Amino acid sequence: MSEAHHHPHDTGEALSAHVREEIDRWLAKFPPDRRRSAVIAALHAVMHEKGHLPTESMDAVAGYLGIPPIQVYEAATFYSMFETRPTGRHHISVCTNISCMLCGGESILEHIQRRLGIKVGESTPDGRFYLKQEEECLAACNGAPMMMVNHVYFENLTPERVDRILDDHK
Repeated sequence: MSEAHHHPHDTGEALSAHVREEIDRWLAKFPPDRRRSAVIAALHAVMHEKGHLPTESMDAVAGYLGIPPIQVYEAATFYSMFETRPTGRHHISVCTNISCMLCGGESILEHIQRRLGIKVGESTPDGRFYLKQEEECLAACNGAPMMMVNHVYFENLTPERVDRILDDHK
């Protein structure tokens, strides 16, 4: 056990071996006083595994890193890529930044909300879709209007194209 791998409060089983390995890899890159830089990597690993960030996982990350849980919660809520509540299987993000908005992004978003019967920030009752709040520009302005489903880009959308894409995601 090198100094960088000394865990003040090892939380053992609350984190999978994979998540602990990811954290250890990050801790090895930074001096002990920079433990917080491992928080983002740890949260990514948990999200990848569980689909969202349960409080007990965030607490376990804090314990493993030996930092106050509030620092983990702050990171989890600050970055829009992290979800702290369970969400539908397929994540939909519609870009509503200015160029997409001017090209009909808003009406695409309204179409999806009507079609799925949910608002932004909600999941469909069957757990199939989650409509994510999108604050960031998704950087595909030339293909506006566009959306992402599970991080895959779909550009030049029309309501008909949206319906086909949704139908393809069981």
